[in-house]
Amino acid sequence: MKQPRAGHLPRKRFGQNFLQDDGVIEAIARAIRPQADDHLVEIGPGQGALTESLISSGCRLDAIELDRDLITVLLASFSVYPTFKLHSADALKFDFASLACDGKKLRVVGNLPYNISTPIIFKLLESADSILDMHFMLQLEVVQRLAAKPGSKHWGRLGIMSQYQCEVSHLFDVPPEAFFPPPKVQSAIVRLSPKAPGDRPECDRKKLAKVVQLAFGQRRKTLRNNFKGVFDDSALESLGIDPSCRAETLELATFVALANTLMD
Repeated sequence: MKQPRAGHLPRKRFGQNFLQDDGVIEAIARAIRPQADDHLVEIGPGQGALTESLISSGCRLDAIELDRDLITVLLASFSVYPTFKLHSADALKFDFASLACDGKKLRVVGNLPYNISTPIIFKLLESADSILDMHFMLQLEVVQRLAAKPGSKHWGRLGIMSQYQCEVSHLFDVPPEAFFPPPKVQSAIVRLSPKAPGDRPECDRKKLAKVVQLAFGQRRKTLRNNFKGVFDDSALESLGIDPSCRAETLELATFVALANTLMD
């Protein structure tokens, strides 16, 4: 088994699985195609396997790392680059919008720990208007949920809220043996490209989130049951919705229409 590049043992509490496969690293870098005038933000650079490919483009790169033991490793490798800045911080508490203060939209990259990937994505969606695109390494099942279509078993809250704000592309899969230690699950690379406000239907995100949460509250139950006390049969039927169907059958546009009729 290939050992960590810098001799740092991966920490289970941080969900660390270090990417070690040079072919996969190159494939991710090609998908991102960093340019000299880009402003990139890398979440969880780890030992810097991907960082090296990104910063060599001449881009501005802010890296956010929680594990303090990796800070020295990263600084030793990349502090020679004047456009590199390292933040010792928790990505779940980090103010990403503050990095876009120069008006340049951010390009966010990360091999996200599986246990906190969904909360980080939802946090970044709050700053979507400051982001050009996002490329993430995630558990394959999470990518399938992000890119799901109506009628699929993967269609739900994560896909609906993400696709309302972003174009989502499942780029390619990554096998466990590309990491040290190998995770017990398949991984995949996904691209999320935020839509311009004019390219998505007008809707209150909080109301949309509430409607989706209610609709999928008990996935196997009908909309009639899950929306009890919020939307009656006549309200659903006025929008062309069969009250006896399940949430996974509804299109994104239908959830938006429901949100736009939800009372404060």
